[in-house]
Amino acid sequence: MYALPGGAVRRSLLLIGRGIRSQPKTFALAIGASALWGLAFVAVGWLLGRLTDDVVVPALTGEELGTSRIVGAGLVLLGLAVTTAVTVAGRRIWAGIGAVDVQAGHRRLVTRQYLRLPMSWHRSHPTGQLLSNANSDAESAGYVFMPLPFALGVIVMVIGATAAMFASDVVLGFIGLTVLPLVLAVNAVYRRWMTPAITQVQAERAEVSDVAHESFEAATIVKSLGTEQIEEDRFTEVTHRLREANVRVGRIRSVFDPVIDLMPALATLAVLVVGVHRVSSGDALTGDVITASYLLTILTFPVRAIGFVLGDLPRSLVGHDRISRVIDARGYLEPGDVDLSGTGGLHLETEHVRLEVGRGAEARLLLQDVSLVVPPGGTLAVVGSTGAGKSTLVDVLLRMTDATEGVVRYDGVDVRALSEASRTAAAALVAQTAFVFEDTVRSNITLADPGASPITDEQVWEALRLARADAFIRELPGGLDEVLGERGTSLSGGQRQRIAIARALVRQPRLLVLDDATSAVDPQVEQAILANLREQACTVVVIAYRNATIALADRVLHLEAGRVVDVGTHAELLARDPGYAEIVTAYARDREQRA
Repeated sequence: MYALPGGAVRRSLLLIGRGIRSQPKTFALAIGASALWGLAFVAVGWLLGRLTDDVVVPALTGEELGTSRIVGAGLVLLGLAVTTAVTVAGRRIWAGIGAVDVQAGHRRLVTRQYLRLPMSWHRSHPTGQLLSNANSDAESAGYVFMPLPFALGVIVMVIGATAAMFASDVVLGFIGLTVLPLVLAVNAVYRRWMTPAITQVQAERAEVSDVAHESFEAATIVKSLGTEQIEEDRFTEVTHRLREANVRVGRIRSVFDPVIDLMPALATLAVLVVGVHRVSSGDALTGDVITASYLLTILTFPVRAIGFVLGDLPRSLVGHDRISRVIDARGYLEPGDVDLSGTGGLHLETEHVRLEVGRGAEARLLLQDVSLVVPPGGTLAVVGSTGAGKSTLVDVLLRMTDATEGVVRYDGVDVRALSEASRTAAAALVAQTAFVFEDTVRSNITLADPGASPITDEQVWEALRLARADAFIRELPGGLDEVLGERGTSLSGGQRQRIAIARALVRQPRLLVLDDATSAVDPQVEQAILANLREQACTVVVIAYRNATIALADRVLHLEAGRVVDVGTHAELLARDPGYAEIVTAYARDREQRA
């Protein structure tokens, strides 16, 4: 489990320990530099007290001082100053590197989990929330590690300063000792107020990301329907809630920050008042008061670093809790260890596949008793009305979702027993919505495959030819080096679909699944693409609606309400399956009516 157990204190300690263990060398250097910095400052305070009694006071009383004594004291102070400068630089550099590395580690864990979790999990979580988990939540979970080395160094500094103050004067030492417990007590109250406020901020940030993502994704619809004002009002509402949540956090900090800053100052004032009386009565030396007041003065900001840590802990705990819900999510599909052998088309078979989602009263049956066989090199068209379960069947065939019951086999091997590399090498999917990256045509086809056998330009052009995309790619100014716009906005829908088909074909899959992947392509081009697929000698499963396309398949499976209605050739189903005939002739009838 990645989630932290226990109460707030235990979870805070576990969070800090986990982060330090993830980057031990970096944080060891940062904490070591911070501790050395604290000791150097304490040494400066102690030395100033001694110089006050041994140099300043005698000089003011007219006592003769040797030059070597003054120069020696100056050199010691100079050495301590250089030490503090070097250690400050080292602390900031290593603390910054450590904090960024912790945040990067969180992002890697979250995104790796996103890739492992099944599509059913992704569909139940808004995209904006997923973006927030991988970005702001992962970043928040690492906030505390930036001031942490400073705060740990301050603890060393406080211990050393307390020891120095006690060595100078016990009474003044007790006054200085009261600062740290008071700061911890104030921060305990601060954390109690801040945790729910930060939780609300993180939740509102996720909501803002979600609304913004939806508006940007649907930019074409928004503009075409003239609903810009509606989307603007919707976004304004969620950003206003985020603003209010941030203002609440600011108000809490505005109360507690001055209180924490005030404590060392009050302690310094108390030292001066008490110190004057003790020097007057002869119970303490002037240098003792100088040492105590100087150490408390320089502790004002360092003690604030402890406040930074305690102030950032609620935010980091909230961020960690949010990413833990992703990292601890289960249900991802564990791969097997069997590797497929053989070349050419894949023998695909499903046996009594059943898929049910939800539990109890909310359970829904998506597929029931689906059995099919596609021989190597064969083509199966899956036909059904909207909501029949065609895309769900595709998810099961490619093991993006595991069936509740039944089995899917590749060449007689249960797909759940296959290794991930073997399964993804054997099967490829081209979905209806073709995603195009903001990259070159070449990179969109190869996806910068780092495999042992890099994809050559000749293979890219051959895949483009099979997908009937080579002609318009050659017309682009940069050819394969042409950078396509974000999501391929510079291309038509049919061109994007053909690039997606080429992306699948360049890997020479043994099973190619086309989930309505040619819906935006001209019917004649679509038939040419399907004819070209036979050159690949791969097994093809195609979700189709057009009569001419379906007729090219060796076998047709009619699916309705998650059940197989009939299987046969196109002609056979037209003759004996009225529901099938109604579906495949609807498109032609619609065209005739419009004509």
